[in-house]
Amino acid sequence: MTIIDERKIKILQAIINDYILTGEPVGSRTIAKKYNLGVGSATIRNEMADLEEMGLLEQPHTSSGRIPSNKGYRLYVDKLMETGSLTREEELRIKEYILKSAMHEVDKVVKEACSLLSELTNLTTVVKTPSVKSSYIKSIQLFPIDNHNLISVIVADNGIIKNQIIRLSQMPGKETIQMINEVLNLRLKNLSIEQINLEVINKIKNELSGYDELFNAILPALYEALKESEKEEIIVEGATNIFNYPEYNNIDKAKEIISLINDKENLVDLIEPSNGITIKIGEENNFPEAKDCSVISAQYYFNGRPIGTIALIGPKRINYSRVVAIMNKFMNELNESLKNQLLE
Repeated sequence: MTIIDERKIKILQAIINDYILTGEPVGSRTIAKKYNLGVGSATIRNEMADLEEMGLLEQPHTSSGRIPSNKGYRLYVDKLMETGSLTREEELRIKEYILKSAMHEVDKVVKEACSLLSELTNLTTVVKTPSVKSSYIKSIQLFPIDNHNLISVIVADNGIIKNQIIRLSQMPGKETIQMINEVLNLRLKNLSIEQINLEVINKIKNELSGYDELFNAILPALYEALKESEKEEIIVEGATNIFNYPEYNNIDKAKEIISLINDKENLVDLIEPSNGITIKIGEENNFPEAKDCSVISAQYYFNGRPIGTIALIGPKRINYSRVVAIMNKFMNELNESLKNQLLE
């Protein structure tokens, strides 16, 4: 492990802070003028050369300016970064926005709230929504709409709600609908989509003997509703935010990031967090298109288990302190809101 003394740490911290702010390589004179480190630019220049030798800084051009390396950012994020704080207004805005969104189903809550996250951070937000495949049916209810249409409402244990219209030639009476609801819940409650096999379907068919039209209309509709959301959905908010950073004025870099954002399959792997709020910098992302990006991700929970992921994608030169503070507040409010939905 590289041992780094206090002065080098202060110089590295100053360079990273300045580079995050300006996006320009930082020289020794800039550090000497802007930061009161008690040493002159010649000493700072020597220390910068040592930091470069340690692999913590890079010199992009022949000028004297340096920028942080992936290793430098990693040290900064893990050891040197000060915890950011939000204004009272920002905290209230996050809280109120999520509370307002909480009137919807879980996947809609997450989608709606993430547009705010993208706006507050000025980064691209990626959301992996819950999948029915990994959930269990909590309840199924059929409700008559008019003389020929029923609506089925399927609630999964991860908060997903699916609706499907079922058309019939004739609407059965209330008692029959109630009986069908009881049969469906008896046979399908607490089953995953993969557990609804031929044996289960035959049991339902036998118990609905004499109601062939209903059975033939209901089962395909329920299956369709579940199948429709079998895969998790990937939502991208604020895709153009990335172009507010001068790093992406380069056409090749811009093409790389567009390609990355459009590749939903790779995005699922890219945003996978390990524990808590995960920060992956540059080549830690394992995708060539993401070698100049940082990805900050976290899971959200429902019923005590993780059901999806939210991630922020931006250049390596982002204000980590502020972004992590926003992400922390956002995830806490979102998870609290989903927990309250469960209790209601």
